[in-house]
Amino acid sequence: MLLKLLIQNYAIIEELEVSFFSGMNVITGETGAGKSIMVGALNLILGQRADNTVLRDDKKKCVVEGVFEIEENEQVRSFFQDEEIDYDKQVVIRRELSLNGKSRSFINDTLVNVSQIKKLSVFLVDLHQQFDTLDITTANFQKDMLDAFADNLKDLKKLKTAFSLYTQTKTELEQLKTLQEQANKELDYHQFLFNELAELELKENELENIEEELKLLNNSENVKNQLSAAVHELKNADQPIVNQLRVIQTKLNSIAQFHKEIEILEQRLSALNVELKDIANDLEKVENGIHADSGKMEVINERLSVGYKLLKKHNLQTTNDLLLLQKELEKKLESVTDLFSSIEKLSKELKVKQEACLEIASIISQKRKAATKPFAEAVNKLLIQVGMPNARIKIDIMPAELHINGIDEIQFLFDANNSKKFELLGKVASGGELSRLMLSIKSLVAEKLQLPTLIFDEIDTGISGEAANQVGLIMKVLSSQHQLITITHQAQIAAKANAHFFVYKEKGDEGIKTGIKLLEGNDRVEAIAKILSGDRPSAAALANANELLNN
Repeated sequence: MLLKLLIQNYAIIEELEVSFFSGMNVITGETGAGKSIMVGALNLILGQRADNTVLRDDKKKCVVEGVFEIEENEQVRSFFQDEEIDYDKQVVIRRELSLNGKSRSFINDTLVNVSQIKKLSVFLVDLHQQFDTLDITTANFQKDMLDAFADNLKDLKKLKTAFSLYTQTKTELEQLKTLQEQANKELDYHQFLFNELAELELKENELENIEEELKLLNNSENVKNQLSAAVHELKNADQPIVNQLRVIQTKLNSIAQFHKEIEILEQRLSALNVELKDIANDLEKVENGIHADSGKMEVINERLSVGYKLLKKHNLQTTNDLLLLQKELEKKLESVTDLFSSIEKLSKELKVKQEACLEIASIISQKRKAATKPFAEAVNKLLIQVGMPNARIKIDIMPAELHINGIDEIQFLFDANNSKKFELLGKVASGGELSRLMLSIKSLVAEKLQLPTLIFDEIDTGISGEAANQVGLIMKVLSSQHQLITITHQAQIAAKANAHFFVYKEKGDEGIKTGIKLLEGNDRVEAIAKILSGDRPSAAALANANELLNN
């Protein structure tokens, strides 16, 4: 419950501190005294957008602080655990707003962002403002109320988790299908390029090697002649070089005993002679292996021509560049196959996750359908109580594609005059009817939503007399299980409160400011009498006020 609300430097509020009670708290006061301004300030600690135009004194910061006492609440405890904030049964939420428009937010003196405050406030307070009755006409509100009544909240949490996994997989599958579609567009072209390279069956450095071979074949006659001449000079001439070296070696050998270096030189010359013989033999082998083969030249020319065309086509330089390209094309072709396999696997996975969602959604749908009639009957009884004896609601549940909230679309239909003609709630219900309908529905589901504090800002707009009295009775019953804070202009409602606060304006040194006080005894009787008859209540109004309070 909300224990205390502190407001500093907000609109016409210089400083205001109010301590609330359990049960039913009402706030009354003159129009413009600052009742709804208090709600606006409260909105700041519930995570609403901050606006520096609300600063009363632009030399000071605005501070709004709420102190909440938390009974055992799994959702609140989970929030503190998830956000890594120290948990305490007393929670202090503070919002500070400076002139430059910057705001700071705190939970138990831990600096947090606004989204964290907003997330926490959902578990602490349900705030219904004057124009929020239109919420009841929205599909989300109607679904939330029916689900709360049908005890679907845990199943909806499961569905949300399952649906998140389902949509994640669905997105991944769609991305893969997009990639496959793009790959398929290029598949034929890549296959053609790959086949063109694969058919050539290139070896590493092949084009460079056969280019060298072609040069040799084109010059084979000249090369053969030069090799033959070299062999001739080395070992077949009239005075072959090998024989001449042998003669020199013999002469050196005959005098080697006279000088030790001559022996070394003779040995080197002997080794040279052996090497020259080997060279001559190898040259002869090379010469014998060279043949002018026109057929081979034609094959090489044709292969080089194809290879050069591919190099030019792909703007490459070497055989190895073509082989690398061939591998890349092969990988692309394999990736298409891999994509198909991944898509097939992910499609099966998606189906399993979809079935898991549908299983939970089906349970939720069944519980909704089972709750529809008792929910409508309970609301209709409350409508009779709040002065709408001919009004009825009906709930239609229509099948829908799987979404995060299940497989249903929900509509609240309304018949204000027992005409048996039900139409969409937003089209036919008046503002006063919507207010009473909203209160009736919230009183049904408040316990199941685990909301410790409910705040109503003039939910009684458009009603009076016995209808107002009945609205007050519903609020009184509701306040037995929840803290209820309401701003009202109805004496019948104010009289039923456990605590009655009066908001007033007074003139101070720095202009008009707002004050608030807890009314007791004769002050409370007089305040209720003023609501009934004006600033100067008659004896009859005072007696009526006393009667309302005593009853």
